[in-house]
Amino acid sequence: MTTSDDVFLALANPVRRRLLELLAAEPTAAGELGARFALSRSSVAEHLKVLKDAGLVTDEARGRHRIYHLTAAPLADLSDWLHPFERFWRARLTDIADIAEDLE
Repeated sequence: MTTSDDVFLALANPVRRRLLELLAAEPTAAGELGARFALSRSSVAEHLKVLKDAGLVTDEARGRHRIYHLTAAPLADLSDWLHPFERFWRARLTDIADIAEDLE
């Protein structure tokens, strides 16, 4: 069973965050994902394993390929956890919008 700590640790790496962004657009084969990075195939495979272990992605075999899919449930759980803190950054965004309007 994964925990929110597992999800936060998985999201701490920029390569894994980018993999999730790509998978949010569409399920993708591991080889296609690997081609988008200047990393070895084994490095990308390790990042995918961390995401899978954290419950953020699933994979399925299609012939000789492994197709990865985003699993959004752990992200929704994080959103629930982050919600009480939203008031801190929402106020700052409002302040930035006010400053931008004043500059116009």
